[in-house]
Amino acid sequence: MPELSRFLGIIIYMYFDDHNPPHFHAEYSGCESIFYINPLEHREGNLPPRVVGLVMEWAELHKDELLNNWNSLTETGNYSKIAPLV
Repeated sequence: MPELSRFLGIIIYMYFDDHNPPHFHAEYSGCESIFYINPLEHREGNLPPRVVGLVMEWAELHKDELLNNWNSLTETGNYSKIAPLV
């Protein structure tokens, strides 16, 4: 489970060979959610609303990088870190 980014106590990650559609996982304080990348949406999970908003803000800024990581992880197993929300 590659960690792509970490900010404000939020951990963003993807799994190797995960199922479609392209998505990522976010974890915060024992809570977890899944976010689809295109279109960007909070799909399921129990993150607090404030944290969902921060993750959505971050993901909008890094949508291309998220898709590149999804494709790279499924094709080669390689990934790149993504800058945190500042």
